[in-house]
Amino acid sequence: MKSMLRSVAAAAVLTMAALSGAAHAEGEQFVWISHGPDSDSWFNVIKNAIQITNEQLGVTTEYRNPPTGDLADMARIVQQASAAGVDGIIVTIADFDVLKGPIEDAVAKGIPVVTVNSGTVEQSKELGALLHVGQPEYEAGLGAGERAKAEGITSFLCVNHFISNPVSVERCRGFADGIGVELGNQMIDSGIDPSEVQNKVMAYLTANPDTGAILTLGPNSAEPTIRAVKELGLDGEIYFGTFDLSAEISAAIKDGTIDFAIDQQPFLQGSIPIEVLTAYVRYGVAPANSIFTGPGFVTSENIEMVESLAGQFR
Repeated sequence: MKSMLRSVAAAAVLTMAALSGAAHAEGEQFVWISHGPDSDSWFNVIKNAIQITNEQLGVTTEYRNPPTGDLADMARIVQQASAAGVDGIIVTIADFDVLKGPIEDAVAKGIPVVTVNSGTVEQSKELGALLHVGQPEYEAGLGAGERAKAEGITSFLCVNHFISNPVSVERCRGFADGIGVELGNQMIDSGIDPSEVQNKVMAYLTANPDTGAILTLGPNSAEPTIRAVKELGLDGEIYFGTFDLSAEISAAIKDGTIDFAIDQQPFLQGSIPIEVLTAYVRYGVAPANSIFTGPGFVTSENIEMVESLAGQFR
């Protein structure tokens, strides 16, 4: 409830400022920089949110990302946006050490920055950003692990398709802590090639037949893992949780293969930072605190409500 209220408050900031009568021209230029490679479909919801919010507010927000997910390339994109003198930068903290310099340089130039998705509130503050919009990743993994522990789970496999992003490891570590075990070789570097992910999951489960649960970190790892589980005849037999939603994940929740999906509400992550920057640039106002968009759990009990929106708004 508190997270929802924070989100509503962020939108209200812009509405109230607009009603105040201050006269400012539209057409601000923002850049929304993600770490996601072109192959990562999860960011389609972000892109949809950007397009809709641009139209609503009369701004231009360009989505940019490193095509292969290379973080050095991402750092260069931040530097390019800063050099271009845009009105604001929205950026994921995919790797604090890699992005620290470029983000701090942008802040030093007077460009307002909102961090989003990956990273923590503490890192955002250290970088000098206005605030952070996203999901606390360790806490999300911890909540998932506690759900699994309540079902009697004591062992697991974490399928990490973006292990170069330190924040992704926090999801696996939180899950391990929630269960009450130490994170070790239960986390595998699956890569993002679907066949490779499926083969690695099948190999792990075959070598470790007593594995009680699987945690995947998004559609890139979840969808091939669904196929691996079904090929091994473990659908409905092994406890299976994932981060994020897609049409295939929704179907797997409905047929009992996946027990839950953690929804961090990417539409809000796409739209709220633009709303915050627009209000800040036009009227000099911004929310006083960072805004959490998740975690929320999608299960068989509420999947009907959200599945039609997956991939576009959820």
